[in-house]
Amino acid sequence: MSRVTGFHPSHSSSARGFTLVELMIVIVIVATLLAVALPSYQNSVQKGRRADAKSALLDVANRQEGYMLDRGTYSLELTDLGFNQNPYLSEEGHYSVAATVCSGGSIARCYVLTATPLPGSPQVDDTRCTAFILHSNGSKTAEGSDQLNCW
Repeated sequence: MSRVTGFHPSHSSSARGFTLVELMIVIVIVATLLAVALPSYQNSVQKGRRADAKSALLDVANRQEGYMLDRGTYSLELTDLGFNQNPYLSEEGHYSVAATVCSGGSIARCYVLTATPLPGSPQVDDTRCTAFILHSNGSKTAEGSDQLNCW
């Protein structure tokens, strides 16, 4: 009886790893997918953050209307409306909201609210919608390269 003292598998061609060329092809494919998908993802995230500005503007406008019912005038000072600071910082911290008098009017009659990105916020890079504007008459406008699609 013969005894097998050790087992040494033979190196066959089916038991080899990836070649450098195969790895490079995979890296090129992944890089191409990222180059296409990443800008689209970033645009979607910026668009989602715009809701922070819209929500803040509508909150301030709602409080302005309540202030008008109680006192017969609007206020430029947002702390009069119950906010902690003037200008008001949006809930997610991407925008500041300030009130100004509408053109040709007085604060007793009308106001204009403007939400602009805060320095340091990723929304500063959003060139499509650089500011959101809400007028006391309900009209909504924006500034940026895609003004018509901001609201």
